Amino acid sequence: MKKKRLMIQGMHCASCSMLIEGELMDIGVEATCNYAKGYVDVSFDEKKVKEQKIRNKITKLGYMVE
Repeated sequence: MKKKRLMIQGMHCASCSMLIEGELMDIGVEATCNYAKGYVDVSFDEKKVKEQKIRNKITKLGYMVE
């Protein structure tokens, strides 16, 4: 499993965190968001999910990934 911290702009509340976590879990990624600090910690199998897919999923939700 690969672990990575992605910085995210645009998260304002717990609902934002829950949305991102839920969407990432749907594609097989373990995710824990911290909206106050603006990041998400992800853990994923690189053979099944590429990092770019995670970034794209977050971007499609309306957030910016650094």
